[in-house]
Amino acid sequence: MSHETDGAAETSTGELKRGSFRLAAYAVCIEDGRVLLARHSSNNWTLPGGGVEHAEDPFDAVIREVAEETGCEAVVERLLGVDSRVIPAAAAHAGVEHQNVGVFYQVRILGGRLRPEPNGETVESAWTPTPEVARLRRSSLVDIGLALARTLPATGHVDPVPVGGLVQY
Repeated sequence: MSHETDGAAETSTGELKRGSFRLAAYAVCIEDGRVLLARHSSNNWTLPGGGVEHAEDPFDAVIREVAEETGCEAVVERLLGVDSRVIPAAAAHAGVEHQNVGVFYQVRILGGRLRPEPNGETVESAWTPTPEVARLRRSSLVDIGLALARTLPATGHVDPVPVGGLVQY
Protein backbone atom coordinates (compact mmCIF):
# COMPACT_ATOMS: atom_id res chain seq x y z
CA MET A 1 0.00 0.00 0.00
CA SER A 2 1.31 3.47 -0.82
CA HIS A 3 0.31 7.12 -0.95
CA GLU A 4 1.63 10.12 -2.92
CA THR A 5 4.25 12.43 -1.41
CA ASP A 6 5.60 15.29 -3.57
CA GLY A 7 5.72 13.26 -6.80
CA ALA A 8 6.90 10.10 -5.09
CA ALA A 9 4.96 7.19 -3.64
CA GLU A 10 5.58 6.22 -0.03
CA THR A 11 5.34 2.49 0.60
CA SER A 12 3.88 0.98 3.79
CA THR A 13 7.46 0.70 5.13
CA GLY A 14 8.02 4.45 4.65
CA GLU A 15 10.38 4.01 1.68
CA LEU A 16 9.92 6.59 -1.08
CA LYS A 17 9.60 5.30 -4.64
CA ARG A 18 10.17 7.89 -7.36
CA GLY A 19 8.21 7.85 -10.59
CA SER A 20 9.50 5.81 -13.47
CA PHE A 21 10.63 6.90 -16.94
CA ARG A 22 10.92 5.02 -20.22
CA LEU A 23 12.26 6.07 -23.60
CA ALA A 24 10.92 3.86 -26.37
CA ALA A 25 10.93 3.69 -30.18
CA TYR A 26 7.95 2.44 -32.20
CA ALA A 27 7.52 1.38 -35.84
CA VAL A 28 4.53 2.46 -37.89
CA CYS A 29 4.46 0.29 -40.99
CA ILE A 30 1.49 0.73 -43.32
CA GLU A 31 1.40 -1.10 -46.65
CA ASP A 32 -1.51 -1.77 -49.00
CA GLY A 33 -4.11 -0.60 -46.47
CA ARG A 34 -2.70 -2.80 -43.70
CA VAL A 35 -0.69 -1.99 -40.60
CA LEU A 36 1.90 -4.26 -39.00
CA LEU A 37 0.91 -5.01 -35.39
CA ALA A 38 2.35 -7.18 -32.63
CA ARG A 39 0.22 -8.96 -30.03
CA HIS A 40 1.69 -8.78 -26.55
CA SER A 41 1.32 -11.64 -24.06
CA SER A 42 -1.25 -9.41 -22.27
CA ASN A 43 -3.44 -9.92 -25.36
CA ASN A 44 -3.20 -6.25 -26.38
CA TRP A 45 -2.16 -5.44 -29.92
CA THR A 46 0.53 -2.79 -30.22
CA LEU A 47 3.08 -1.39 -32.62
CA PRO A 48 6.38 -3.22 -32.93
CA GLY A 49 8.86 -1.40 -30.74
CA GLY A 50 10.02 -0.99 -27.22
CA GLY A 51 12.56 0.35 -24.82
CA VAL A 52 15.71 2.10 -25.99
CA GLU A 53 18.71 0.55 -24.28
CA HIS A 54 21.39 2.63 -22.53
CA ALA A 55 23.58 4.44 -25.10
CA GLU A 56 21.39 3.19 -27.99
CA ASP A 57 20.02 5.59 -30.58
CA PRO A 58 16.20 5.38 -30.92
CA PHE A 59 16.71 5.09 -34.71
CA ASP A 60 18.69 1.88 -34.18
CA ALA A 61 16.36 0.66 -31.43
CA VAL A 62 13.28 0.66 -33.67
CA ILE A 63 15.03 -1.48 -36.30
CA ARG A 64 16.24 -3.88 -33.58
CA GLU A 65 12.79 -4.08 -31.98
CA VAL A 66 11.04 -4.83 -35.30
CA ALA A 67 13.49 -7.67 -35.96
CA GLU A 68 13.15 -9.08 -32.42
CA GLU A 69 9.37 -8.88 -32.22
CA THR A 70 8.33 -9.76 -35.78
CA GLY A 71 11.25 -11.54 -37.48
CA CYS A 72 11.31 -8.90 -40.22
CA GLU A 73 14.06 -6.58 -41.41
CA ALA A 74 13.00 -2.93 -41.49
CA VAL A 75 14.37 0.35 -42.71
CA VAL A 76 13.38 3.74 -41.29
CA GLU A 77 11.83 6.05 -43.86
CA ARG A 78 11.12 9.07 -41.68
CA LEU A 79 10.55 10.34 -38.18
CA LEU A 80 6.82 10.73 -37.57
CA GLY A 81 6.89 12.39 -34.16
CA VAL A 82 7.28 12.12 -30.42
CA ASP A 83 4.66 11.42 -27.77
CA SER A 84 5.20 12.09 -24.09
CA ARG A 85 2.55 10.96 -21.68
CA VAL A 86 2.39 10.65 -17.93
CA ILE A 87 0.37 7.83 -16.40
CA PRO A 88 -0.79 8.77 -12.88
CA ALA A 89 0.28 6.47 -10.06
CA ALA A 90 -3.29 5.26 -9.53
CA ALA A 91 -3.42 3.93 -13.12
CA ALA A 92 0.22 2.80 -13.51
CA HIS A 93 1.12 -0.88 -13.15
CA ALA A 94 3.88 -0.24 -10.57
CA GLY A 95 1.77 2.13 -8.49
CA VAL A 96 4.07 5.11 -9.11
CA GLU A 97 3.69 7.88 -11.67
CA HIS A 98 5.19 6.78 -14.99
CA GLN A 99 6.31 8.87 -17.95
CA ASN A 100 6.70 7.23 -21.35
CA VAL A 101 8.40 9.14 -24.17
CA GLY A 102 7.78 7.39 -27.47
CA VAL A 103 9.64 8.17 -30.68
CA PHE A 104 7.55 7.06 -33.68
CA TYR A 105 9.13 6.18 -37.01
CA GLN A 106 7.60 5.29 -40.35
CA VAL A 107 9.30 2.08 -41.44
CA ARG A 108 9.23 -0.17 -44.48
CA ILE A 109 9.70 -3.93 -44.28
CA LEU A 110 12.53 -5.22 -46.48
CA GLY A 111 12.09 -8.93 -45.86
CA GLY A 112 11.73 -11.68 -43.33
CA ARG A 113 8.89 -13.87 -42.15
CA LEU A 114 6.41 -12.94 -39.42
CA ARG A 115 6.85 -15.02 -36.28
CA PRO A 116 6.44 -14.76 -32.50
CA GLU A 117 9.30 -13.25 -30.51
CA PRO A 118 11.61 -16.04 -29.32
CA ASN A 119 11.65 -16.00 -25.50
CA GLY A 120 9.84 -12.67 -25.51
CA GLU A 121 6.48 -11.08 -24.82
CA THR A 122 5.30 -10.75 -28.44
CA VAL A 123 3.24 -13.87 -29.11
CA GLU A 124 2.13 -12.97 -32.65
CA SER A 125 2.66 -10.33 -35.32
CA ALA A 126 0.28 -9.73 -38.21
CA TRP A 127 -0.62 -7.45 -41.08
CA THR A 128 -4.01 -6.06 -40.06
CA PRO A 129 -6.37 -4.23 -42.45
CA THR A 130 -6.54 -0.63 -41.19
CA PRO A 131 -10.38 -0.62 -40.81
CA GLU A 132 -10.16 -3.67 -38.49
CA VAL A 133 -7.74 -1.98 -36.07
CA ALA A 134 -10.57 -0.07 -34.36
CA ARG A 135 -12.15 -3.36 -33.24
CA LEU A 136 -9.00 -4.74 -31.61
CA ARG A 137 -8.06 -4.62 -27.95
CA ARG A 138 -5.03 -2.42 -28.46
CA SER A 139 -2.52 -0.16 -26.82
CA SER A 140 -3.03 3.58 -27.20
CA LEU A 141 0.34 3.51 -29.00
CA VAL A 142 -1.42 2.12 -32.08
CA ASP A 143 -3.77 5.11 -32.19
CA ILE A 144 -0.93 7.58 -31.64
CA GLY A 145 1.17 6.03 -34.40
CA LEU A 146 -1.70 5.94 -36.89
CA ALA A 147 -2.65 9.55 -36.04
CA LEU A 148 0.94 10.65 -36.68
CA ALA A 149 1.12 8.77 -39.98
CA ARG A 150 -2.19 10.31 -41.07
CA THR A 151 -1.51 13.92 -40.05
CA LEU A 152 2.31 14.25 -40.25
CA PRO A 153 2.33 17.24 -37.87
CA ALA A 154 4.98 19.82 -38.83
CA THR A 155 6.25 20.01 -35.25
CA GLY A 156 6.30 16.23 -34.80
CA HIS A 157 4.29 16.64 -31.58
CA VAL A 158 1.27 14.43 -31.08
CA ASP A 159 -2.03 16.09 -30.26
CA PRO A 160 -3.80 14.31 -27.39
CA VAL A 161 -5.31 11.02 -28.56
CA PRO A 162 -8.56 10.08 -26.80
CA VAL A 163 -8.16 6.91 -24.75
CA GLY A 164 -11.35 4.96 -24.20
CA GLY A 165 -13.39 1.98 -25.32
CA LEU A 166 -11.14 -0.86 -26.40
CA VAL A 167 -7.99 1.23 -26.17
CA GLN A 168 -5.74 0.10 -23.34
CA TYR A 169 -2.57 1.57 -21.78
